[in-house]
Amino acid sequence: MSLPRRAALAVAGAIACAAWQPAGASVLGHCVAPPPLSAAQQDRLLRFAGIVKAELEGSGQRLALVARSGLDLSRFDQRYSHAGISLQASEHAPWSVRQLYYACDEGRPKVFDEGLAGFVLGTDDPAMGFVSALLLPVAAAAPVERSAADNRVALELLGDRYSANAFAFSAKYQNCNQWVMELLARAWGTAADGEGTGEDSGEGARPRAQRWLQSRGYAPTVFDVGNPLWMALGSLMPWLTNDDHPPEDLAAARYRVSMPASIEAFVQARVPGATRLEFCHDGRRVVVRRGWVPIAEGCRPAAGDQVIALE
Repeated sequence: MSLPRRAALAVAGAIACAAWQPAGASVLGHCVAPPPLSAAQQDRLLRFAGIVKAELEGSGQRLALVARSGLDLSRFDQRYSHAGISLQASEHAPWSVRQLYYACDEGRPKVFDEGLAGFVLGTDDPAMGFVSALLLPVAAAAPVERSAADNRVALELLGDRYSANAFAFSAKYQNCNQWVMELLARAWGTAADGEGTGEDSGEGARPRAQRWLQSRGYAPTVFDVGNPLWMALGSLMPWLTNDDHPPEDLAAARYRVSMPASIEAFVQARVPGATRLEFCHDGRRVVVRRGWVPIAEGCRPAAGDQVIALE
């Protein structure tokens, strides 16, 4: 395989959301069932998920914006790839995660509810994993909880076509993190005083949400691809698109995409009182950190972190 083709695949893989209901191989492998976990790996991941859930339960909150690591995004300086909304009062199970997944068998995105353990088990690396959770003050959390739990709203904001690198300010495609971001916009824009919702304007729900985000200074994550040839090749790959991105971005060989990091930055800047939990495991121990400073690579604890043995 040539270097440009490998690079295009790397871009696609790095920003692809999780796929559900595997149905055969794809060039990226995201619709292929992952290798089965060993009993020991599954046990450690379930215990890790239990620690995350216990922390959320003990927080006294009803909602958390959660993200997990997946593919290795270190080449793009990204730790997290997939975000969702964890609801304490979910009708499925406490702290189930409502999220967008790509349904391989149907070839389209869907809103899917998954227990927190399943969300954690979706990592691509059972030996090392990270989870983040943003906790919001009641005034900010309540409208998000209402919107996330409302099936009509959740589906109204679901795009028809999936793209891993969907441009954050176009409604032509959508990725998993963009659905979360647009739901936040819908919730907070409506809660303010109806500002930016445009319910009677004939404008679609997603463009309204994106317009609100732009007006509030939302900055998507920038992927500097570095070579226009890689972008041209990438457009031929499943789940990668170029036709929704501005010409100036394509000319600069960059994509602007919603990712967990851009969701977190927006929340930190705009929601006073929001707090952050981060969890990681290395197969031997779990590290729990409270605060906005990320845990060091390799799941290395620092002073003030809680460390829990897994072995």
